Amino acid sequence: MDFDFSWILLGLPIAFVLGWLASRLDFRQLRIDNRQAPKAYFKGLNFLLNEQQDQAIDAFIEAVQNDPDTSELHFALGNLFRRRGEYERAVRVHEHLLSRGDLGRIDRERAQHALALDFLKAGLLDRAEDALCKLEATPFEAQARLALLAIYERSRDWRHAAEIAAKLEHSGQGAFNGRLAHYLCEEAHTLQARQQPDAALALLAQAVDTAPLSPRPRIDLARLQLQTGATEAALDTLRALAEHTPTALPLAAHLLAELGQQPNLQASALALLATSYDDTPSLDVLDALVRLEATVSGAPDAARDRYARHLEREPSLVAAARWIEGEKMAREQFHPQVQRALAHAVKPLLRYRCAACGFEAKQHFWHCPGCQAWDSYPPRRVEEL
Repeated sequence: MDFDFSWILLGLPIAFVLGWLASRLDFRQLRIDNRQAPKAYFKGLNFLLNEQQDQAIDAFIEAVQNDPDTSELHFALGNLFRRRGEYERAVRVHEHLLSRGDLGRIDRERAQHALALDFLKAGLLDRAEDALCKLEATPFEAQARLALLAIYERSRDWRHAAEIAAKLEHSGQGAFNGRLAHYLCEEAHTLQARQQPDAALALLAQAVDTAPLSPRPRIDLARLQLQTGATEAALDTLRALAEHTPTALPLAAHLLAELGQQPNLQASALALLATSYDDTPSLDVLDALVRLEATVSGAPDAARDRYARHLEREPSLVAAARWIEGEKMAREQFHPQVQRALAHAVKPLLRYRCAACGFEAKQHFWHCPGCQAWDSYPPRRVEEL
């Protein structure tokens, strides 16, 4: 049977027309999709700018459904979920990004960093730590190390915190000697609780060498030396504190008062307190002086006259209350009520206040419990600020 070539001539135009129609349909659908995705994207952006986060999330979800390969939309959606506190949904978005095989290196690192922030905000510290450790040798390395440092400080893992702080300092992210000294002091406290004073003394001496201008290592070292009976060494440590950081001596005034109870150290302790008070009058140093002078002279009333002389230099409700406490009044029956009122009035003035967040506390903190800042508490009471 002979083949009829006329069918080929007839089929070629038909195939051309069908191909042309198919291409037109594909281009039309592509244009529709491209118009829908930007429309949903800009609609979500508009909602976001108007602080309508619920509507913005719906619009971004629609945009992602129209174009699931667009990583930027996934990042925007994940960040919105995190800002709203929907951490589980944010984690799913960023884990989906990381599971994509076509994701570039830069976007993969961004997704890893975003996932670490999701875990961090959700309080899942162990998972956040694991995610942050994967950001080593990436552009997010410095941010990841700072976040890791915060995690280790919150969990009181001082050894790992010291390692991260050393890496940050080595990479030029700032000076961390002060923090390293605090970490050593914290470890020393742990050793003291375990009845290992020798190891604690070694760590505190290392802390002094690490940050010579930081007052805490010397104060903690002097306290431990006093507890172990090395009173002369404790006095030498406080002399060094007065030399290197004289403004912090009020925090150690009570230690000097205790050392002054030793007959052989009374004169030295008094001289150190008097010099500190003359240079910078302080309520804590004043109280220590009054206490120690009353012990040495055996005349409490004469020692208490220091409060009156302090009032000549500086107006102080605390000093006035201390002076009135031991004075006799013309109508003595009202003295207890007056004293209680004064004691109540001076309580807020005896607190310490964080310079970073304003958190007030009865005791001095090296690490603010409010804002987690280090060395943010001045060594002076609220009344003296």
